Amino acid sequence: MFTGLITGIGTVTAITPLGEGKDARFTIRTPDNAVWSGADKVLGASIACSGVCLTVITSGPNWFTVEVSAETLSKSALGSWQEGTAINLEGSLRIGDEIGGHIVSGHVDGLAEVISITQEHGSTRFVFELPAELAPYVAPKGSIALNGVSLTVNEVEGLKFGVNIIPHTIIHTNFAGLKPGGRVNVEIDMLARYVARQLSFRQATP
Repeated sequence: MFTGLITGIGTVTAITPLGEGKDARFTIRTPDNAVWSGADKVLGASIACSGVCLTVITSGPNWFTVEVSAETLSKSALGSWQEGTAINLEGSLRIGDEIGGHIVSGHVDGLAEVISITQEHGSTRFVFELPAELAPYVAPKGSIALNGVSLTVNEVEGLKFGVNIIPHTIIHTNFAGLKPGGRVNVEIDMLARYVARQLSFRQATP
């Protein structure tokens, strides 16, 4: 489990095809700060990489590797990662840690496309478009995780929704590199997921 509060920006330094090229192993360089000195990179540790929960396979002082299945590559932005790609990093939540964002599982539901990016007062306004199957789960003033970042939805109009991102978040995440047409990993609010499932089950039950 995670909270959507990013603790560093990593960089993909190597990509090794696995399983006849369908799976992949990524080597990720970690930032030079105390948070990523080594405690979060032990063998078997879970790390959210741009919102996707991945397991550490090997690690060193300033790097770690993860292996990603073809399913994850096809359903997330990881399939477009290249050497040099900047990714948001967050270590898993520990009992007693502050939950400053919202509960994030690291299980990505799909991709959203960046429609527009505009400056609005002191923040940056992003408008995204969702796949039709995810749109019902997003509500104004609700929570959403984009590339692993916990954000509050401003408004929703059809398949589109907007968020405002403060300069601190821009600087300390990979949102600075986003451009219109780019895609981000989306994890809908866990509560919305289960409420929708319960309602659909009740409607289907005679």
